[in-house]
Amino acid sequence: MKIKDKLKQSVGWAALQYIKSNQIIGVGTGSTVKYFIEALNSIKEKIDGVVSSSDHSSDQLKKLGIPIYNLNNLNELAIYIDSADEIDMHMQMIKGGGGALTKEKIIAKTAKKFICIVDSSKQVDILGRGPIPIEVIPMARSLVAKELIRLGGLPEFRKNVITENGNNILDIHNMKIIDAPLLETKINNIPGVVSVGIFAQRKADIVLIGTEEGIKIIK
Repeated sequence: MKIKDKLKQSVGWAALQYIKSNQIIGVGTGSTVKYFIEALNSIKEKIDGVVSSSDHSSDQLKKLGIPIYNLNNLNELAIYIDSADEIDMHMQMIKGGGGALTKEKIIAKTAKKFICIVDSSKQVDILGRGPIPIEVIPMARSLVAKELIRLGGLPEFRKNVITENGNNILDIHNMKIIDAPLLETKINNIPGVVSVGIFAQRKADIVLIGTEEGIKIIK
């Protein structure tokens, strides 16, 4: 196993310490979350079930026999565990590389506590090292792209990708993120934007970072 995979696995297992009996757990998406789901299998008798942010995660959870709930049928969600493409010192994130950003943002907003699990390569001083994913309604793709250019970004259409909601993804390059919450609001306010992969208004409550020296915890 590669070192980065070992670090992802270590934070996946470390997240179990925050899970209490009889809870329903929000589960994110991605390569790090895959290890968390494997770890979750070891305590599946302890929890009531999960809410999943993607079909990919749902498939893995179903194979392990872990019950999946519809978020609309729950009064509350105690905890959400997911990863990030980038995370800064303020626990603000860029998410959505896998295209599940809208469901991830909905679950994160619902959960009382959001725990982000990442390996050390995901840490940045300023968000925007990589592209910012934006889910857009197909007919608005051109309009949204023009508005993003006005904001200083370089939009790129993610070809041959349709989200689980039936929408398109625009990846925004060259975007300077000085004020992440403000930029999140500006992009969300463009007609046709479903959601943007900036998670600054609902940032993480706890971050677990897998390093070669062990697990680093930020609160």
